[in-house]
Amino acid sequence: MSSALTDLCRYPIVQAPMAGGASCPQLAAAVSEAGGLGFLAAGYKTADGMYEEVKQLRGRTGQPFGINLFMPQQQSADRATVEVYRNQLAGEATWYETPLGDPDAGRDDGYEAKLAILLDDPVPVVSFTFGCPSRSTFDALAHAGTYTVVTVTTPEEAATAQWSGADAVCVQGIEAGGHQGTHRDDPAIDGVGVGIGLLSLIAQVKEAVQLPIIAAGGLMRGGQIAAALAAGADAAQLGTAFLVCPESGANVLHKQAMTNPLFVRTELTRAFSGRPARGLVNRFMREHGPYAPAAYPEVHHLTSGLRKAAARVGDPQGMALWAGQGHRMARELPAGQLVEVLEAELEATRASLTSGLGNGQGSGQGNGVGTAS
Repeated sequence: MSSALTDLCRYPIVQAPMAGGASCPQLAAAVSEAGGLGFLAAGYKTADGMYEEVKQLRGRTGQPFGINLFMPQQQSADRATVEVYRNQLAGEATWYETPLGDPDAGRDDGYEAKLAILLDDPVPVVSFTFGCPSRSTFDALAHAGTYTVVTVTTPEEAATAQWSGADAVCVQGIEAGGHQGTHRDDPAIDGVGVGIGLLSLIAQVKEAVQLPIIAAGGLMRGGQIAAALAAGADAAQLGTAFLVCPESGANVLHKQAMTNPLFVRTELTRAFSGRPARGLVNRFMREHGPYAPAAYPEVHHLTSGLRKAAARVGDPQGMALWAGQGHRMARELPAGQLVEVLEAELEATRASLTSGLGNGQGSGQGNGVGTAS
């Protein structure tokens, strides 16, 4: 790892900030205590709620940790399409006996208030999703002693992050669970296969910028982490792998769904939030995904009550079951133990590769290929 990231965690393992409750102080503390880098997710929380979780986390660990912020959304949604979708969801509201939410509940997620708190009482790491802050914001955080990371999904977004003054980028492949962290949400490219796979994206970003890279997307085993590091990443970020840990704040139905044979695949959908996000394919996604508009966070607010009601009545078919493509490989281990297992797998993979090279593998010796003696 680069020296800056090495200072933040003993192992190149980052627990992804999963908004919606999974990334709680208990989980982040367990990961940081075990030698990884734990993260809290400020998304969908008030500024005071975020600060309360920071205080709880500090009470559980003295190790470095991070906070993730959602960038304010500048695009205005088409009100007519939101109303059409509201009408389509009327049957869901009747079924779950709960009203639909107010799509105008807010667009900025309390960004400025959260940023002000983090500048007044700095934390070790702050990452940003759905966009890139200004250079002045990065300068202020650097002055506060905070390490900054920007989620990117293309080399161009990585270049913007570097130009703006970020310390590192979190390179998110198409395999990742939850929301795609694109800086610009373009509905014109939905479903046309333009997302970049993680290993290819790492290589492209490595050639585009000089920043440390945290790799994210479908990583569930130490061997996969080794592959990401070999491709040029400095650390690996895992979300779905930690979602099923006992310390995770995710709903038990969400945890169980990761390995439930009823849920066999994932897809990107706008059904629950209005922005592309990868989750397990369930009834709600199948019925409403094709008609959901590009309207974030309006659709998120609209469906919030429905998702909560589905969880209350024990119906995973109406929940947003965010998951990466490797979800079937989830292991229900305590978070600290999972960090240790992943590190052991990583080292075993490295040792195997080193041993293979020492025995002539990969160099053309002893395998019938290569130069003649």
